[in-house]
Amino acid sequence: MKRMLFALGSLLPVLAFAQFTGRVVNENNDGIPYASVTIKKTNTGAITDSSGRFSLDIDRQQFPFSLIITSTGYEARELVVRNRNINNVLVQLQSLYQKDTIIITSRRRSEVLQNVPVPVSVVTRSLVEDAGAFNVNRLKELIPSVQLYSSNPRNTALNVRGQGTTYGLTNDGVEPGVGFYVDGGYYARPAAATLDFIDIERIEVLRGPQGTLFGKNTTAGAFNVITRKPGFKPGANFEVSYGNYGFIQAKSSITGALSKKLAGRLSFSGTQRNGLIENIATQKKINDVNNLGIRGQLLYTPSDKIDITLAADASSQRPDGYAQVVAGVVTTQRPAYRQFEQIIADLNYDLPSRNPFDRKMDHNTPWRSGNDLGGASLNVDIKLGRSTLTSTSAWRYWKWDPSNDRDFTGLPVLTLSQAPSKHTNWSQEIRYAGDFTPRLSGVLGLFAIGQDLKTNPYHTEESGAAQWRFSQNTIDPKWNTPGLFDGYGIRTRSSLNTFSGAAFGQLDFAITERLHVLGGLRYNYDNKKVDFNRQTYGGMQTDDPALIALKKTVYADQAFKTNTDNTNLSGLLTLAFKVAGQINSYATFSTNYKSVGLNLGGLPTANGEVLLDLAAIKPEYVKHFEFGIKTTPAPGTTLNLTVYNTNIKDYQTQVQTAEVGVNRGYLANAEKVRIRGIEFDGNTRLSKHFSVYGALAFTEGIYVSFKNAPVPLEETGGPAAFKDISGGDLPGISKWTTSLGGEFTAPALFLGKAGKFFIAADGYYRSSFSSSASPSKYLNIDGYVLLNARLGFRTPYGLSAFLWSRNLLDKNYFEQLLPAAGNAGHYAAVPGDPRTFGITLRYSL
Repeated sequence: MKRMLFALGSLLPVLAFAQFTGRVVNENNDGIPYASVTIKKTNTGAITDSSGRFSLDIDRQQFPFSLIITSTGYEARELVVRNRNINNVLVQLQSLYQKDTIIITSRRRSEVLQNVPVPVSVVTRSLVEDAGAFNVNRLKELIPSVQLYSSNPRNTALNVRGQGTTYGLTNDGVEPGVGFYVDGGYYARPAAATLDFIDIERIEVLRGPQGTLFGKNTTAGAFNVITRKPGFKPGANFEVSYGNYGFIQAKSSITGALSKKLAGRLSFSGTQRNGLIENIATQKKINDVNNLGIRGQLLYTPSDKIDITLAADASSQRPDGYAQVVAGVVTTQRPAYRQFEQIIADLNYDLPSRNPFDRKMDHNTPWRSGNDLGGASLNVDIKLGRSTLTSTSAWRYWKWDPSNDRDFTGLPVLTLSQAPSKHTNWSQEIRYAGDFTPRLSGVLGLFAIGQDLKTNPYHTEESGAAQWRFSQNTIDPKWNTPGLFDGYGIRTRSSLNTFSGAAFGQLDFAITERLHVLGGLRYNYDNKKVDFNRQTYGGMQTDDPALIALKKTVYADQAFKTNTDNTNLSGLLTLAFKVAGQINSYATFSTNYKSVGLNLGGLPTANGEVLLDLAAIKPEYVKHFEFGIKTTPAPGTTLNLTVYNTNIKDYQTQVQTAEVGVNRGYLANAEKVRIRGIEFDGNTRLSKHFSVYGALAFTEGIYVSFKNAPVPLEETGGPAAFKDISGGDLPGISKWTTSLGGEFTAPALFLGKAGKFFIAADGYYRSSFSSSASPSKYLNIDGYVLLNARLGFRTPYGLSAFLWSRNLLDKNYFEQLLPAAGNAGHYAAVPGDPRTFGITLRYSL
């Protein structure tokens, strides 16, 4: 281990001065940010700025004195300052770890990943850059505990360990259980998970409840996305990719100093790809990709103790797509004339293909998925001794402009299914984090968020001429009255206003150097107001009571207002013990909750009456136990194991009903749910040329008690409309999921530039899982394996180039299965992408 080197500079022969300045650097003379510099045996100290500089007030300091310099990942050093004439030093620290040691900031301070008593998975910038188009859907193939299900950006569920967002079509009245943060700012809409990441430094995925660490309550986990910060040193990256199916992607990022104390960074990403599904009715390929994103940042450093970052971003998706294809037909318990096959035979229609992987459909309603997200944030970091006071202010927006064909056929059944919405939110977080005393560290914070979600201007469901045949529930010939249902629909105007406030904190007390106790508390307040008004329109105008009654069996007026207030106190207790120098263990018990859910997709009826008691559903309460061990058996090698058990009371779930008027399903409470599992992850550098990484997760999620669940698709029309599904599997959870990857590199020259040739591959496997809230014999997705590969040349500066392929084996698989509105028996699928391949060229300055 090299000794600390220091150089003395600016030797000014002065008699006295108030400021002592310096800079802390690494072996490459790059500044080390957030290093701690303290005067030994005093409370005087400072934290280095983004370039490693610091300043100390020593007006009354006696000479000689000692500086203690520490930084996560570096060897702590002591420097004795004997000469009163010295007022500036350059200090070089020696790294304790290999260059690939991962430093994270999930606990609001820089820490070595292996030392943190929280299960955290990290995806670094190098892997993000080499993986081509990268979003959460790609991330789940690297972190087996992550699940993402998306039939379009709005209908996106981001889960960790099988919990977080209700499975199925999104109901806007329920909160996500997985927090999504970008540079400390909270992204409230699940649609953010479908966007391409822009200029990422790393992604930290925390598993398990994190309510005492983050501003917004998170019952299942958190995504902590850190982007690349502005730098005072000029730099730029330019990248372009080409692939099959007309894939084109361009990325760029430019950074540099705008003045002595102001730096900026501007980043851009654009992606296009042709459609993968053919609409034989229009002779057009749909489900294409058309994404644009831009992010700008300004960093102002008025002093070495203050960093101010202003960031703004905007992303837009304009695909002609997110259509689903019919994947199968189930025989329900309805009479023969109500079975899907008989219905389409009577209407002289047949599906364009019975094989969903032919990727053919004939939908007669255009698919549109206009998705706009963006916002701005202001982050202020003020260094106070060995701690930092942070303020994060943010405003964000989301605008959704869709068109869907929810009957999944070319028949005029549901001619319109549109839910245009707009959402805005503001948030404010203030936190104080760092080392409070030599034995006590932690984070204390306040958080507030206000959200406003509205229909824009209304949501529409409209029937076509064939609706009568799918809704017909008697042999009464009046069902076939010409024009009775043609153009008959509902328009829903709703608004949801919410305010959440919280005080939270987590303290880490070192009983000994090896034994730590962590305690955390969170007090949460939630206020929600909803105004829901649904009105019918259109269809044949008639005074015939019998025809009016038939129309009401399809769509009926609904209106309600709800105002809820909730408070909750939750917490965490962790015991962390360093068994040996390279073995850390921890045990955690925590509680958490998800606030009241409000049904914004329509309510089911019973005997013609709307079930208004389902307008609001109970909060979800979580009790969580976890044990983990993190080991570093050899340099460059980590092996980690986590065992957990989560019990959830009044689990908030999205369930399907046969009523067309609630074709999105509705929210309900399952009395009790249990999720438990084992997770293993590790990586090793077998040689200086070859590295391997992998993860394995076993997850079991069951309804311990759900006695009044809707029946599955195949039992529609039976003697009961509800069923006790206690003991059944939760949707979206594979019992076994694993990822495995490796990379081989070799130093080489390419076009006169020194760099590395590399070949890399990663594989992903998940076992079968249920795609229905009520377990079904038919809505199960078979397990599958995906293989991705990359080959090329990379260099830190200059030209890099590589070939890549995703789903290299061209595996046919489903992401999700969805019953059609009305439960006639047919169901659709979100097919996974076929094999894609291409080339990426990157130039860095």
